[in-house]
Amino acid sequence: MIIQIGNTQLNVEDHGSGSPLLLIHGFPLNLEMWRPQIEVLSRNNRIIAVDLRGHGQSPPTPGPYSMDLLADDCAAVLETLGVQGPAVICGLSMGGYISFAFYLRFPHLVSGLILAATRAGADTDQARAKREKAIAETELKGTQPVLDNMLPILMAPATYQEKPELVQSVDQILSKTSAKGVLSALQGMKARPDSTETLGQITVPTLIIHGLEDQIISLDESRIMHAGIQNSQLEIIPDAGHLPNLEQPNIFNRSVASFLIAL
Repeated sequence: MIIQIGNTQLNVEDHGSGSPLLLIHGFPLNLEMWRPQIEVLSRNNRIIAVDLRGHGQSPPTPGPYSMDLLADDCAAVLETLGVQGPAVICGLSMGGYISFAFYLRFPHLVSGLILAATRAGADTDQARAKREKAIAETELKGTQPVLDNMLPILMAPATYQEKPELVQSVDQILSKTSAKGVLSALQGMKARPDSTETLGQITVPTLIIHGLEDQIISLDESRIMHAGIQNSQLEIIPDAGHLPNLEQPNIFNRSVASFLIAL
């Protein structure tokens, strides 16, 4: 369904009942990446997933999209849907950056955090230079260069050989991101603050999930978060890269379900 949030409209799915779990997708994806979680976890929980501005079926607005702006959108989604009480916030990759911003801005709305394939640190100089190059390419040629560069590294090497149907599905999801969405998200991620020093401020239960063969974010980043967040647990998923929820959905879902039950 499409809901009005401030100056934009966002595509949202709302399934199941019980304790709420908000799913925030990564870049440059959309809520379809969460389909295996929506189908399974909604049996026992209320699962809410959102297409961020300029992604999926949510139209773009003028950028950049700071992580604070996207966190505000997510909080407004919960309010608009009438969510009573705090929710578990689950973000993958860029969704994890947004989850940090969400917690710092709305700690009273968070009962737990799930941080998947993400990191607390800001971009290094090298990473910012790569984003600037991607921004320039998108302005000149559209989204295809960025998508072509990302698709071969989003998953574990074996996934591309053993699960071609999944690779095709991810490619289709990527293709639904608008050029404005890509540009504005890149600008927002490049400028995001370093959250490493705030890890100790997180007091809610936190589940950290990382694919053992992630080619985009090092497993060391999850270990840093695990060490810095007092009430956290780290789940390392084998045979998975940057999209462990899609590459190993059964393991991912069991981990999340166990976490939710324990809250």
